[in-house]
Amino acid sequence: MKTIATRAVSVLLLAGLILVGLGVYIRRYVEHGAAWATAYSRLNSQSGGELLDRNGRVLAAFDANSNRYAADSATRVANYHVTGDFYGRTGTGLLSGFWSRMQGFSLLTGTTRAQSGTLNLTVDADLNRVAYEAFYGRRGAALLVNYRTGELLAMTSSPAVDPADPDAIPGDGAYINRCLSSSFVPGSTFKLITAAAAIETVPNIFERTFYCEKEGSIAGVPIICVGAHYTENFEQALANSCNIAFAQIAVSVGQNTLARYVKDYGFLDPHRLNGIPTAAGNFPTEFVGDPELGWAGVGQSTDLVCPFSMLRFVAAVGNGGVLVEPTLLLGDNPVRERLMNPDTAEILGGMMNYNVVAHYGQENFPGLKLCAKTGTGERGDGTSNGWFVGFLADEDHPYAFVVMVEDAQFGITDAAPIATAVLTAAVQKYH
Repeated sequence: MKTIATRAVSVLLLAGLILVGLGVYIRRYVEHGAAWATAYSRLNSQSGGELLDRNGRVLAAFDANSNRYAADSATRVANYHVTGDFYGRTGTGLLSGFWSRMQGFSLLTGTTRAQSGTLNLTVDADLNRVAYEAFYGRRGAALLVNYRTGELLAMTSSPAVDPADPDAIPGDGAYINRCLSSSFVPGSTFKLITAAAAIETVPNIFERTFYCEKEGSIAGVPIICVGAHYTENFEQALANSCNIAFAQIAVSVGQNTLARYVKDYGFLDPHRLNGIPTAAGNFPTEFVGDPELGWAGVGQSTDLVCPFSMLRFVAAVGNGGVLVEPTLLLGDNPVRERLMNPDTAEILGGMMNYNVVAHYGQENFPGLKLCAKTGTGERGDGTSNGWFVGFLADEDHPYAFVVMVEDAQFGITDAAPIATAVLTAAVQKYH
């Protein structure tokens, strides 16, 4: 009897384990069955699909027999961080993020359904190529958006890799999309945020004057500027990119207030571009004292900014304070929200245009109604990030842009030529 009882218990335990295992399998099948069946192998897929740029050019395609990319290598490389590859090597490629949209799967039969799909993208493959080639192999990021519609016209990260070349040797960080997946020391581009906060919170900001002899101090701590600017007003201080003036302005705004503006403008939190996550930024939110706040207000200290977050900001400035969330999908209906007071956006935009006219030289940007700010983000190891950000005050070409180059000397010499090349190509093409 004991043997029979023991066997019965064993059978019951075995049956219980089988039921538990079956339950686990069913749950995982429901959650992951589609991924199992539509894994990155055309042997498992009966569907077809393609990614097209805004002009109908095929950037990538697949069917039951083959995986394909754009016909020429230069286009494939320049658009790599938009398309990705069929193996998911870069986390921002649309072939990974939107594969499920081009597939069909039946939970009942466990098989894929034969169907086709097309993703029409907002990017212009030629503009990405112009931007990528202008980097000349340097590491960096370039973004261009229509700030009225939110359509992202260009997004390229350098270096990249040719997804169709199995023998390609990827460069340093080639699988990282620097436009979305990384944050960098912003340097003086951050003065735009400090300026916007000062416009709204420092009552006499336009009556104040500042004095710079290249070296100054806050509470006995040195603040060093790139040059001696002597007496300057608020607008001139931004055009001169004066560290001494903007360190004082940051202190006048106050740490808590400036941190609130940084957060409200979207620089601290990650965002999503059609479901693709972006990197968060950083700003000292705990008490650091006036000297460190001064350095934070000029874009140094512990400041970090994702290029995509900066794009959202300058796009909102160009659009009268209204942010149209950037999108990669043609025909999308992006979210619109007021990011900034319209008067603040108008004043800041005017100051950015004054930067160009009074400091950068309008003659260096022929045919472009440019409002911009440069930045040189010192990384603390003797190297810097060069930035050039802004927008066109042009109803026919409402474009906002961000360019960042790693290991740069200055934003005006390293990043501005890339932005100029892309903007000029866009204005000429879409006139």
